[in-house]
Amino acid sequence: MKRELLLTADGSHTIAIPDLKVTYHSTHGAIQESLHVFIQAGLQVMQAPLVRIFEMGFGTGLNALLTMKYATTPVYYYSVERFPLTDEEVAGLSYGNTLHQYPWNEDVKISEQFTLHKAHGSLLAITPLQTFHLIYYDAFAPAAQPELWTKEVFEKLYSFLEPGGILVTYCSKGDVRRAMLAAGFIVEKLAGPSGKREMLRARRPSQLPDDLNDKCPNRS
Repeated sequence: MKRELLLTADGSHTIAIPDLKVTYHSTHGAIQESLHVFIQAGLQVMQAPLVRIFEMGFGTGLNALLTMKYATTPVYYYSVERFPLTDEEVAGLSYGNTLHQYPWNEDVKISEQFTLHKAHGSLLAITPLQTFHLIYYDAFAPAAQPELWTKEVFEKLYSFLEPGGILVTYCSKGDVRRAMLAAGFIVEKLAGPSGKREMLRARRPSQLPDDLNDKCPNRS
């Protein structure tokens, strides 16, 4: 699978895969997209004393780098990547190779505020040992990876989240929103980053709907 380094509109790099007609980040600006979708709409609405984040698609490492930079509380960051970048590809990135140097499949304490776990494998085969407050869903677009945008996948992601936890993604397609709703999420559309009208933020309800609570046996 051929990958090419690409300079985006805000002066930061992304990686393009010509055969799939996809890029790891928006060509309108890699950093501005990551800040808008994952930091502003995700990280900065979290209020937990320790924020556990699950990321689909470690990719260039940009989302993790920005999280490390902007987090105001300790973060445990668990990221899944099936096809890691090569050393040569990493060396060309404008935001450096800070997190690519660390080993895969183990917890690494980068600082007092940031612990990283890079899982080398497929989302469909991953089962983390903990739940999360926040999911960065940064898979390639549905046209390139339709199998990662189904109701079944969002049901799995729903199970990864703490009650009240959220998932943010750049994608706002109707089919994706409906798959999220079918999986049990409460879904809202937000203004998208530069070059994109909308994005999605999905929340796992903090409690069962009233009609389901009524059907539950008394636990007292």
